[in-house]
Amino acid sequence: MIHIFSEYGGTLLYGLGQTLLCSILALIFSLILGTFFALLEESPSKVARGIARVYIEIFRNIPLLVITMFFYVVFPLYVIKMNGFTAGTIGLTLYTSAFIAETVRAGIQSVDPGQMEGARSNGLSFWQAMRYIILPQAFRYVIPPLGNQFVNLVKNSSTLAFVGGFDLMYQGNVIASSSLETIAAYSAVGVLYLVITMPISYYMRYLEKRLA
Repeated sequence: MIHIFSEYGGTLLYGLGQTLLCSILALIFSLILGTFFALLEESPSKVARGIARVYIEIFRNIPLLVITMFFYVVFPLYVIKMNGFTAGTIGLTLYTSAFIAETVRAGIQSVDPGQMEGARSNGLSFWQAMRYIILPQAFRYVIPPLGNQFVNLVKNSSTLAFVGGFDLMYQGNVIASSSLETIAAYSAVGVLYLVITMPISYYMRYLEKRLA
């Protein structure tokens, strides 16, 4: 493995950068989308709840690779062409946002219903009450499961390797094929994934204790 790092360090670092970029973009947009659809699920409107439920059920129950391949193969035939990195990032965002939506919804439901009633009786709209009163408390409750989702997101970014996303897993495949040192190549990739995911896990634990 030391030989792999010394010989292919630049290639691995490039793949690591692509994985980090994809993960950060998908994390930001999936958190926004997931929170939005969680709010729709809890809204008074039946139409909004129906739209949110359809979105979540579709993207939560279709494999991530199928979603990614749709944007990489099918989508360009009718709309616009995109490279593997873009297709993978979009697929990862949509897939993860469905799980985040359910996580945030569970956090919202764990907040005392009386707080929403009190906010509405004081003149706040549903959205104002959610923004200023309910959501800040809900996010405190869902830090552990959100941390798990973030770690899973990083690991799931390896699907970019199937669409030429030049991520860490893709570079590992290239190195394993060219060097024929399969065990060492994938061991190096595993170590670099740990470099990304372990700090996230420890930080989320720290945050959970800090806000407890």
